[in-house]
Amino acid sequence: MKFPVFSLLSVAFVLLVLPSSPAANPDNSPNDFVQCLIRSSSANPISQVLYTSKNSTYKSVLQFSINNLRFDTPTTPKPMVIVKPVDESQIQTVIYCCKKHDIQMRIRGGGHDYEGLSYVAQVPFVLLDMINLRSVDVDPVAATAWVQAGATLGELYYQIAQKSSTLAFPGGIWSTVGVSGLTSGGGYGVLRRKYGLAADNVLDARLIDANGRILDRKSMGEDLFWAIRGGGASSFGVILSWKLKLVSVPKIVTVFQVERTLEQNATEILHRWQAVAPKLPKDVEMRVAANTIWKHLPNEASKTVQEDDSRNVQDTKTISVKFIGSFLGQPKGLLSIMNKNFPELGLVGQDCTEVSYIQSVLMFSLFSAEDSPSGLLNRTAYKIPFKAKSDFVDKPISRQGLDGLFRILLQAAPGRTNFLFTSFGGRMDEISESATPFPHRAGTLYLMYMRVRTDGDTSNAMKWIRGLYRYLTPHVTKSPRAAYVNYNDLDLGVNNLQGTTSYKQASEWGRNYFKNNFDRLVKVKSSVDPDNFFRHEQSIPPFS
Repeated sequence: MKFPVFSLLSVAFVLLVLPSSPAANPDNSPNDFVQCLIRSSSANPISQVLYTSKNSTYKSVLQFSINNLRFDTPTTPKPMVIVKPVDESQIQTVIYCCKKHDIQMRIRGGGHDYEGLSYVAQVPFVLLDMINLRSVDVDPVAATAWVQAGATLGELYYQIAQKSSTLAFPGGIWSTVGVSGLTSGGGYGVLRRKYGLAADNVLDARLIDANGRILDRKSMGEDLFWAIRGGGASSFGVILSWKLKLVSVPKIVTVFQVERTLEQNATEILHRWQAVAPKLPKDVEMRVAANTIWKHLPNEASKTVQEDDSRNVQDTKTISVKFIGSFLGQPKGLLSIMNKNFPELGLVGQDCTEVSYIQSVLMFSLFSAEDSPSGLLNRTAYKIPFKAKSDFVDKPISRQGLDGLFRILLQAAPGRTNFLFTSFGGRMDEISESATPFPHRAGTLYLMYMRVRTDGDTSNAMKWIRGLYRYLTPHVTKSPRAAYVNYNDLDLGVNNLQGTTSYKQASEWGRNYFKNNFDRLVKVKSSVDPDNFFRHEQSIPPFS
């Protein structure tokens, strides 16, 4: 498959005289590295897509795709060089020069890495920013799409909608997330119960390995193709593009939402949801958002806890529990299913909105159904500083357990936290946990996502979310306590910054994400990247 080369506005050539790096090895200096890139580049002058701190646009280029503002601070380590390739040969050049000068590389697509690992490192590093390589080629007859690694979900969904009103891709919900990062970690969304994950719907892929070779599915082999579909592709190479299988959706779908508070029996309804949602027909998906709100005051995200008696402040808050979902059909069919299976929710016609599929995509990405689908092309919406964690649940949490969870949520001010429950079941139960590295399949009732804003008192925010995570320990999966790799969490453990990382050390976090699939991932890594060129704090290590 040939991809068009994106044009780039003229950028001033990078300065060749740069300050020396404090590194002991003189070959590690930015000046030597930049000269290596320029000398080694071929057809397209790489100097036109290089950015160093001497460039006036360096800061804006770096910040554009930082979506977790916790890593956009003066003290956050910065790349010595940013490269925004416009063709694949420039990526090969970056790999060559990084290896020659022993400099680590980070690979950024959409920039949604929860721990900033796609654009931050604690050692000297180069940032490979894939934003210029983001073409989307949809074939509505074959129901496939070739998508370059720099594209976002919004760009993919928009292009699909331009070609068909009855095709979709089972990717994530948030439109600014990168297709490549999402897919390489599994990637769930509203179609998960009908069609599985994004990684379950990949037909082919193209990547550049540590030796600079461009490989497709056939030439890379099935082991590597398996590893990059859920095991975190940045451990194995630079993804160039994915060939995705598109799936059928009806022209009209139903979106619904029901909100209840603690005073409106929300705990009891949520307790029942745990057993019902994973068993519903595949055409129905349900998520739950549980958040602290003010009972009588305006619920603005900027609202903070008042400095008065804490008991009085607690009395002004409650928990909002929103049951949010969609149905691949019209409201009449949904109401029939819900009245039979989940009458406790009390879903009625007024809670349902009948829309086209692309309108539902807009609504779940915080647009309105009336907005133009072109809004999905915005790559920079809603940036905040945050810390997040995840858990999987295989047995319903008791009412008392939910009560305890809500008490901890009530400790935080409205607008500061977010807690989501996402039901699994359906197609997710039918796929083997070893089919891809993503192992959270049959028996998983739902995924929990928890987040806290870290602006303001960062230390207190971190203490709060870690306390919440400790509280949940007896209520979630065990041996290992499972976590979702796309919600990566360095609290689980990290690799050594330099030198080798033992299999035992990496297993501390690796089994949380991948369970027994971690062993196969290590074997693949040892085969395709034995020198561990593609590395970061939670990359798959080779056997050492």
